[in-house]
Amino acid sequence: MKYRVLSEPFSIHDCRIIELNKISDERGNLTFVEGGNHIPFEIKRVYYIYDVHAGSQRAGHAHKTLFQYLIPVSGSFDVHIDDAFEQRTITLNRPYLGLLITPFVWRIIDNFSSGSVCLALASASFEEADYFRHYDDFVRAAHQIRAVPSVDFDRASLFRAEA
Repeated sequence: MKYRVLSEPFSIHDCRIIELNKISDERGNLTFVEGGNHIPFEIKRVYYIYDVHAGSQRAGHAHKTLFQYLIPVSGSFDVHIDDAFEQRTITLNRPYLGLLITPFVWRIIDNFSSGSVCLALASASFEEADYFRHYDDFVRAAHQIRAVPSVDFDRASLFRAEA
């Protein structure tokens, strides 16, 4: 099942922590994620970030259509999100709590703890044309899109399944 955006662009208020199921017993914990069930997209790409040098940043971009779900598999890190109007920082440090990042949200990941691993689930395969690589280009596009009048859908109607 594919999802598409129907109306206005997303904002940082659409990015949210999603708690995954955690199965615990005397042997330890097991957490799993199912695209389209736990997160609002089908998973098309998986990658992970690790061995990040102290003081380094990752990401520093936004997407036009791609959704991402970031999971701190090990350790912790901060995710700074920015929709060109507001900013917010979220610390991820539990492997059963991940952050959904919507299209049109700039993200920077930093403050990686020693041994941290960031697992990223994405709604599409890599496509360079989907990226905003320069912050100024992203801000201009975000302001242009919000300047265009749009139909007032409630946030629950932003997703519709495509056949």
